[in-house]
Amino acid sequence: MAEQPELRPRQPIRRFDVFAETKRLEALAHGEPEDVAKGYGIRIAKIVASRRFGGAAKKPHKAKPAEGEREPGSRFAGKGGSKFRALDGELQTDETFDREIIDRMGPKFYDTVFAPAIRHALDEGRKYEQIRDTIRKDWKPGHS
Repeated sequence: MAEQPELRPRQPIRRFDVFAETKRLEALAHGEPEDVAKGYGIRIAKIVASRRFGGAAKKPHKAKPAEGEREPGSRFAGKGGSKFRALDGELQTDETFDREIIDRMGPKFYDTVFAPAIRHALDEGRKYEQIRDTIRKDWKPGHS
């Protein structure tokens, strides 16, 4: 009987991917629906990445969110009953998360390897900073 090949991501797994997933899980833990959690995860990951890679130097983030980007009292959902918040004028939705995270690595890899591994590490009480590099070190792109 032939051995099944190891499931591999389509593209390299980035710290960005791990961070977005941890933020998605954080929103779910706060009772947010899956679509809102995905929108939150991708939006926060982009904000943090832009600050880290000089985006804040070009266009500083305002301390006060722009109109339509935040519902008072909710850090996850948008204003006026909208599920999503905008970033640089573009809504960050569950579809954004799916396209930029899940489709990039491959849905099968995401569902079978990536998401369960991140959830397990967080369930063990590990923080993003503790897992961001070690959890992804063996996830090399391949053809699967």
